[in-house]
Amino acid sequence: MYQLTSQLWFPHPSLASEEGMLAVGGDLSQERLLLAYNSGIFPWYDEKQPILWWSPDPRMILFPERFKISKSFRKTLNTHSFTITFNKAFSEVIKNCSSIKRSGQLGTWITEEMQQAYLKLHKAGHAISVDVWQDDVLVGGLYGVDLPDKKVFCGESMFSKVTEASKIAFYHLVAYAKEKKYTLIDCQLYTPHLENLGAEEIPRDKFLTLLTP
Repeated sequence: MYQLTSQLWFPHPSLASEEGMLAVGGDLSQERLLLAYNSGIFPWYDEKQPILWWSPDPRMILFPERFKISKSFRKTLNTHSFTITFNKAFSEVIKNCSSIKRSGQLGTWITEEMQQAYLKLHKAGHAISVDVWQDDVLVGGLYGVDLPDKKVFCGESMFSKVTEASKIAFYHLVAYAKEKKYTLIDCQLYTPHLENLGAEEIPRDKFLTLLTP
């Protein structure tokens, strides 16, 4: 594992540990975060840890054209009255992602430091949110880092306060990716939920190749 300094630099992702940890330290400046995502690297740590940088192998990704819509979810799309916006509630979305209770997790990795860093990315046009509303109440959403030059969206987190709300957000993210002719949506790490939506694990070296237009 590499120790980062103030120098704006990352080791090559292939040098990560077996678990995918690549480096420790540095900062969450806009410049470093953009360098990280453009290099296939992302930060992931909790409040008791220093900044940790990861590039796992394999990598969980979704090719937009392989997104799966189940019969039950299609019914949800057709019957529920959700309103969808982009970037209307970025700060609220990331705050909800940080505070929502998740099975098997005692705390959150979306620290206040992380929230402020991604809010700055958002204000600079590099991070976006998909917001799901019901009766003018924010009930779900997701956020991530947008890399239009690479045709890649890097998903960070999503939340849901009503059934299927986060999946609704993901559906509209996929529509956005298709409209922009994106190659893939980076989901980072495996979860059964993402697999059910059509995401799959690919070798890190293949992911890095796809990340290079």
